[in-house]
Formats: sequence, C-alpha cells, structure tokens
Amino acid sequence: MPPAPSSPNAFQYAWRSPWVRLIVFLTVAYLMYVLSGQIHSVLVDFAVAFLIAYLANPLLNWLERGRVKRGLGVFFVVLVFLALLGLAGVLLATVSAQLVTLLQKLPEQIGTLGDTVDRIIRLLTKLGVPGLDNTRAQLIEAAQNYVQNLGDNLMPILQRGLSSTGSLLSGLLSIGGVVGQILLILLLSVYLMLDYNRVNASLVGLFPRPWQPRVLELSHLIGTAVGGYARGQLVIATFIGVFVWLGLLGIGIPSAAAIGFLAGAFNIVPYLGPIIGALPAILLALTLPGALLKIAAVVGIFVLANQIEGNFLSPYILSKTTDLHPVTVLLAILVGVSLLGFVGALLAVPTVALGKLLMHRYYYTSRIYTEGP
Repeated sequence: MPPAPSSPNAFQYAWRSPWVRLIVFLTVAYLMYVLSGQIHSVLVDFAVAFLIAYLANPLLNWLERGRVKRGLGVFFVVLVFLALLGLAGVLLATVSAQLVTLLQKLPEQIGTLGDTVDRIIRLLTKLGVPGLDNTRAQLIEAAQNYVQNLGDNLMPILQRGLSSTGSLLSGLLSIGGVVGQILLILLLSVYLMLDYNRVNASLVGLFPRPWQPRVLELSHLIGTAVGGYARGQLVIATFIGVFVWLGLLGIGIPSAAAIGFLAGAFNIVPYLGPIIGALPAILLALTLPGALLKIAAVVGIFVLANQIEGNFLSPYILSKTTDLHPVTVLLAILVGVSLLGFVGALLAVPTVALGKLLMHRYYYTSRIYTEGP
C-alpha cells in the first residue's frame, strides 16, 4: 500500500495564506533595503566591477574562440584597462588645462563681440528684419551670463584638479581611498571576468527554480537594452568628441580639444553634447577674424556631427531592438531630468529601451493585446 500523505506542518499551513506570504516578502524587502543602505559603497563597487566584466565578456569570448585561454584574455583586458586609465588621466589633465584657459579667455573676449554683433544687426536691418533695437545689448548680456555660469561651475573643479602637482591624475592618486577603491574594483572585475558564467549561474540560482527561466529571459533583455546601449553610446560619444575636435582644429578655433572633450563627454546623454560644445565654440568664433564664416563653419561641424550620429552611427551601432525615435528619446530625457536630474537623464534612454523590449516580448504577444481585456 502507498504511504499515507503526511499532514502539513504549522509552517506549511501558514504559508498557504497569501497574506502571510505578502507580509514575509515585504519584511524581507524592507530588511534588504535597510542592509543595502548600510553597505551601499560595497554594492556600488561590485556593480562597477560587474559592469566592467560584462562589457569585456564579448571580447573574452571572441578571444576564446580564437584559442586564447581566458586567463590570458583577462590579463590582456586588464592591461588595456590600465592603459586607458592612464591615458584618461593624461587627457583629463591636458583638457582641464585647456578648459581653464578657455574659461579665463572668454570673459575678456566677450567685450570684443560688439563690432561683430553690430555688423550682423546692420545686415539684418538691411534685409528688413524688424525689432533689433536692443539686440546688441541682449546678446552680449546673454553671452556674459553664460560664461559666468559656466565659469562658476567648472573653474573651482578644474583649478583644484590642476593645483600644486599640475596633474589631475596625480591629484587623484594622492587620495589613498580612491586608489584602494580602484584596486578593489579592478580585483573584483578580474575574478568576475575569469568566472563570468559561473557567477551569473550563481546569481540566477538565488531565485526559486520555477522563476529561473523567466529571470534568465529578463537578464537577456536587460543586457540587450542596457548593455548594448552603453557600449554603443561610448563609441558614439568618442566619435563626436574626435570629430568636433578635428573639425574645430581645422578651422582654427582655440581650445578645440577642450570643446571636443565637452561635446563627447556630454553626448553620453543623447543630443546634449552638441549643445554644450557648440555654445563656447560659437563664442570663440565671434572673437576671430572673419567671424561670420567661422560661425557658419562651427554650426556646420556640429550639425554634420549630429546628422552622422542620428542617421548612420546610432542606427548601425545600436541594434534595431533598442533603436528609439528621436521624439521618444527627447521626452525620455526631459522626464528623467525632471525626476532625478542628470542621473535621470543618463538612465532615461536605456530604461525606455528596456521598456520597449518588454512590451514587444510580453505585451504585444499577450492575449490582452490581441483579444482585448
């Protein structure tokens, strides 16, 4: 005879109640929230290390397919990372010095804009454009306010970075905590790169078995939306910075490297880089001989960079699954800025891209969508 089924114990009986499960889940979530607040620095270090491992994993897989052992591939990635870190330090120091020079030069040169503005106003007046009586004063005042705000925000940071040692990188390295944190992140990323698949399997194994296929599916979608977007935007931002730098250098705009760096760095948020970089470039062009031609050339460079990004690079580098309409991107950035400021602007587009993938995967294929509620 088959054994009689055992009666549920008190825990199993209580667990049948959805209210008990809800209370337990809420309590666990609250405890995890409190714990994460206490160890947030460790979580941030792990997240950065995991991001490095995630971004490097496709390269490591490609090297393994070429019969290069993973350990040797990780060593190569670490060397590249350290070289890029050193190059970034030198670049930041050089660009910071150029930015300081640019910000110190702009207020002195704003006063020389009057003649150029007068010529433009006379030309527009001859063409019959009305309402230009106070335009000269308004333009100069707006330019002075822009330069003043830009200097107030950037000058203290840049001057601190270039003080005493003359190197932003050496200034950072003098802070032991930063060095320790970088080494910890690098060490964590090395272990994560070596055992990337095993770490992923362990993280998935924390979830109940019936949930694991769905967790794997969601992690794949997140990797497609967020990881693909992050890699693509880094490539696009690098192109924008180099393109603007070479273009401005070719037409003789001072501090071309600094402006190119600004345009590339801020282009991590789509469409923000050209706006940030174009304003100081136009102001500098106004102070040069042949100002009108210089301004036209500056505008042409930034428009061309934006067109190449929007029509060629973004559709090619970013996959079709994460390609978003420009209106959607702009609305997402505006909502992100209103909610979380600059961090919201950074997270807005990949979040919307992930939402688009989730809708295509789950909502558009659901019975609610096909048959109605």
